[in-house]
Amino acid sequence: MTNATVRFALPFILPGQAQKELYHNEALARIDAALCAAVEEGPLAAPPISPSPGHCWIVGDAAAGAWTGKDGEIASWSGSGWRFVAPQPGLTSWNKAAGLWLHYDGTGWSDGSLPAAKITIGGLQVVGPRRPAIPSPSNGTIIDAEARAAVAAIIATLMSHGLIE
Repeated sequence: MTNATVRFALPFILPGQAQKELYHNEALARIDAALCAAVEEGPLAAPPISPSPGHCWIVGDAAAGAWTGKDGEIASWSGSGWRFVAPQPGLTSWNKAAGLWLHYDGTGWSDGSLPAAKITIGGLQVVGPRRPAIPSPSNGTIIDAEARAAVAAIIATLMSHGLIE
């Protein structure tokens, strides 16, 4: 039997263990940081000067100070010290400062982009897989500059959103 869970290293309470409440409380503190994670900002390479209890940050690369060796982890200030949770692939966290979701893919945190196969609103797909390029209008029997400009603007907008090549 191991002493901790496989994914988030939450400590188990073992038979005959003294001070079981310490292990239980440590597990609760880690769950509190990882469950529906929300970070103040980051990733940051150094701990903030005046953290508030319960606030979390993503530790950046080449971390310094109390965060040394914790690159990529979620750091949570408890009021008496730092607790760290190593992220697992698929973990998401809300970045409060940037107002966007961050996604951990197993090697690092995203820049706010999230992988998705499609986006649905109200049960209707509004964005799906990327489609091939649409050729711009040219030639034809009747030339209408305004119609061509409108179609070209639609194509440019679809391309800028990444919906077509």
